[in-house]
Amino acid sequence: MISVRLSSMLMLLALLAACLGLSSCSSKPVSPLSKQVDLDYGLMVTTPEEPMLYGERIKPVLERRCVVCHGCVDAPCQLKLSSHEGLSRGASKERVYNGERITGAAPSRLFIDASTTAEWRARGFYPVLAEAAHNKEDNLRQSVMYQMLRLKQLHPQARTGKLSQDLDISLGREQVCPKRDEFEDFSKEHPSWGMPYAMPNLSDAEYKTLVQWLVQGAPEPPAMQPSAAATAQIKDWETFFNGQINKQQLVSRYIYEHLFQAHLHFEDTGAREFYRLVRSSTPPGQPIQEIATLRPFDDPGSAAFYYRLRIYNASIVVKSHMVYELSPQRMARYRELFITPEYSVTELPSYEPHISSNPFVAFRPIPVKSRYRFLLDDAHFIIEGFIKGPVCRGQIALNVIEDQFWVVFFDPDKDLSSNHPEFLDANAKYLELPSEKGDLLRIKKAWNEYAGYQRDYMNARQAWFEKIPEMDIDSAMKHIWDGDGTNPNAALTIFRHFDSASVRNGFAGDFPESAWIIDYPLLERIHYLLVAGFNVYGNVGHQLITRLYMDFLRMEGEDNFLAFLPVGPRKEIMHSWYVGVRTGMDESIGGPMEWLDVEVVTGYKTDDPQRELYDHIENRLGPLTGGLNYLDRYEQTTGTDGQTDTIEQQANNAMHTIADIKGERLRAFPDVAFVRIKTGNPETDFAYTLIRNKAYLSVTSLLADESKRDNRDYAHDTLTVVRGLEGSYPNFFFVVEPDELEDFTSRLVNIKTLDEYERFAGIYGIRRTNDSFWETADWFQDEYAEQAPVESGLFDLNRYANR
Repeated sequence: MISVRLSSMLMLLALLAACLGLSSCSSKPVSPLSKQVDLDYGLMVTTPEEPMLYGERIKPVLERRCVVCHGCVDAPCQLKLSSHEGLSRGASKERVYNGERITGAAPSRLFIDASTTAEWRARGFYPVLAEAAHNKEDNLRQSVMYQMLRLKQLHPQARTGKLSQDLDISLGREQVCPKRDEFEDFSKEHPSWGMPYAMPNLSDAEYKTLVQWLVQGAPEPPAMQPSAAATAQIKDWETFFNGQINKQQLVSRYIYEHLFQAHLHFEDTGAREFYRLVRSSTPPGQPIQEIATLRPFDDPGSAAFYYRLRIYNASIVVKSHMVYELSPQRMARYRELFITPEYSVTELPSYEPHISSNPFVAFRPIPVKSRYRFLLDDAHFIIEGFIKGPVCRGQIALNVIEDQFWVVFFDPDKDLSSNHPEFLDANAKYLELPSEKGDLLRIKKAWNEYAGYQRDYMNARQAWFEKIPEMDIDSAMKHIWDGDGTNPNAALTIFRHFDSASVRNGFAGDFPESAWIIDYPLLERIHYLLVAGFNVYGNVGHQLITRLYMDFLRMEGEDNFLAFLPVGPRKEIMHSWYVGVRTGMDESIGGPMEWLDVEVVTGYKTDDPQRELYDHIENRLGPLTGGLNYLDRYEQTTGTDGQTDTIEQQANNAMHTIADIKGERLRAFPDVAFVRIKTGNPETDFAYTLIRNKAYLSVTSLLADESKRDNRDYAHDTLTVVRGLEGSYPNFFFVVEPDELEDFTSRLVNIKTLDEYERFAGIYGIRRTNDSFWETADWFQDEYAEQAPVESGLFDLNRYANR
């Protein structure tokens, strides 16, 4: 009898042990096709009664396994998992990115356009969590999120080779967003589409953690509260922003329209504590009621409103993470720029679109130099606005720029037309932006109108340009802002990869094909066209006219650079950039061309004036360019005994060799690849980023799909290598052991075909099917967080290649 009982107890213990793992203890068949969803009864019965701590246990798993694909506006099915509010909102079958819609879509910005689950349901979002559950079983049975996780467990992904063809990972793929009552059909048709989609399965521990949290009903964590260090600063800043005199109100409006999408960080607060500057119907001291407007310059309504600092309650993803520091020093700078100067504001500008969308009209009373200095102080942030911005696919803005180019700025203290208030006042009408029109249907009429404005503005600049006396190259360099000797924003590099990009301080990479020199009106218009005035939910007309106008702005920045070159090479270089596109372009589109024959800068001594100009600019900016920190422009290093005696020196030399790869051989390479160099000690491993810069005959191909472009210039593709991690969307990971560097380099530089690249990826790459994929991804996330505790965010893996 005792032995029977002992046997029964052992069987029970064995069953319980299985339940504690991932084995289903259900008596039902293990099949997602049954009428009742298969449940993890073992995990259910062992779920703790105490609510699982969201911040300590749930959030880390969600961030590293879910938010990496569901963290931005373009998250599949609009399911943003970066906060509990996003989970509660649920999913939608409507696509945010739709370049063909005739009428604009209703915005669906989390935390802004609705504040309750009921409001999101009214907007068409459906639940992925259980909302009418009466017990633990219902919490799982009603949860689409659980069903998707469970489907992956029942149909695990392959663990070697490339993904199967039925897993479409293209950005434009058809999105299938099943509701609870549609899941059975979905699971029959797509059994391999469980979550994480097209990625390795969760570990047993990760799966158990999420399932047991769902068993508990996915309890909401306590609301985030400002830290003690932030509270006093919030009070000071809200007092500043809500000053009552007209001068202060105009300044606060100007600052808000440039910081509305910033992640504001206070001095002496945690590295992950950020705030947003919002307009609220409630004054300081009361709960914030954010006023939802499509654009920051839209009318907030007739009632009084207040500028408030609202804590950002979501995981930080690098694609939308734009940090702006607030401190006592910043406030003193604002007072120096905007409050101390003597000027009067007799009345505040209206919010009528033709006024509010034109900063040269709305903010005319604020001194031009103050506005320009404000932008220059944080030019990286301002440029990053259109590079990252409120959208996650920047094809409209980014398809019009080169893959790699340098940016510098005109000095705000020089006698230039763009620094003169009288010139800007006289031409304010011509500086109007398409955003005032909102959604457009009569595209040709709008295009002709703004092309005419641009022509008139460029004619005015032409008249000023013709009056500039000739000067030697050394004198001309004094017109380039030198960052006042210390500001790293004076020299920037932009990397672009079709619909995503990044900005880096300094001059990274080899000498680029083109560069921009930006003045105040150009910098301000970039912001109001592509950040403050761009509506990702807008119709095809709005997106098209924005794209066309950005062509003007790019040409303006490039023309500023060309103006520093001698007349002869100037024309030749411009024609090489556009391969004849502008040669026969009507002046109503391309602007006046007489400036091409006006010699302004003299004293060039070589037959390569463009390279010579780059050298002069680097000398002007000195250490702000990054010096020898970038691998493309440094000599290979050796140890003190003439040998490359450290793994870091060996890796630098290997990457220097890799950076020399050019032309057709790069066709198989991903846009952005992260490389982990192991040292034998995980704490000292380090990383590089390989960035492929694709060359084009011109970048004026309107909205062309990159894969279908007929203007690619493969022979002039280049590769940039930077130390550390660059970009928001890594396309591939490589891991190299210390004794593999020579072989890694040799194989990589000799790749000539896609087949050869795929064989190389099989040796050193980390494919989506690799057992160490998540471990590798986590290492890169940790490395980035260590590099930049405040500026870092989660990398998005939506564009990870299947190579």
